[in-house]
Amino acid sequence: MATPTQIFDLSGRVAVITGGNGGIGLGIAQALATAGCNVSIWGRNAEKNKAAAATMADCTGKVDTLICDVTDTASVKSAMDATLRTFGRVDGCFANAGIGGGGRHNFIDRTEEQWRTMFATNLDGVFHAFQVAARHMTERAEAGDKFGRLVATSSLASIFGTARNEHYAATKAAINALVRALAVELARQGVTANAILPGWIKSDMTAGIMGNEKFVANVMPRIPVRRFGEPSDFGGIAVYLMSKASSYHTADTFVIDGGYTAF
Repeated sequence: MATPTQIFDLSGRVAVITGGNGGIGLGIAQALATAGCNVSIWGRNAEKNKAAAATMADCTGKVDTLICDVTDTASVKSAMDATLRTFGRVDGCFANAGIGGGGRHNFIDRTEEQWRTMFATNLDGVFHAFQVAARHMTERAEAGDKFGRLVATSSLASIFGTARNEHYAATKAAINALVRALAVELARQGVTANAILPGWIKSDMTAGIMGNEKFVANVMPRIPVRRFGEPSDFGGIAVYLMSKASSYHTADTFVIDGGYTAF
């Protein structure tokens, strides 16, 4: 019988993390690399990519970074081709890149450009990344190597009403539906699909609102653990989902919110 250490040993595995140069994505990348997984961070900012790689220099797994715009199909395909040249395979794709809505405009005043921009990154970006990853994974499965993990970063906004953020919420709700559909379609190829739904997490995206004393005073009492989440809080679930231990766990939405939804 395998020991817990062996079960969660990701040596030889390769994972792509879009938006892996900061926030939740970086927390996921660090945990995977610490567990022995080789990781390819795809991000648009070269300096952030470089800084992310530097923080992971001592990890067991190898780390590579690539410039990639997930809204651009050609950019995503190029990044996948480059990752395959470097590592030879991709076992997991964490579609994490996304933008926030900001809550600055009501629905009636929402412009079509704002709507399209949100969908281009938060939903189309997941589609682009998952498609190139799933194509590679199913080709490997046909050759007898059945293993694949598709994991998307969704949001609690996908299950709660979010005033002035309906465009953001719509993209995240669509992600939940997408992973369930992919879980059914790709199961026989050994590919699982799941979504992670973060609560209030400290990151560059949320720095502004978490600096608002009124916001903190209103929200903190609704979080049973009485703290905001950290990117490192997503490491454990990422390692589990990349491991063999999760081979029968698919089509799920993992809520990581400090108990916010249970309050």
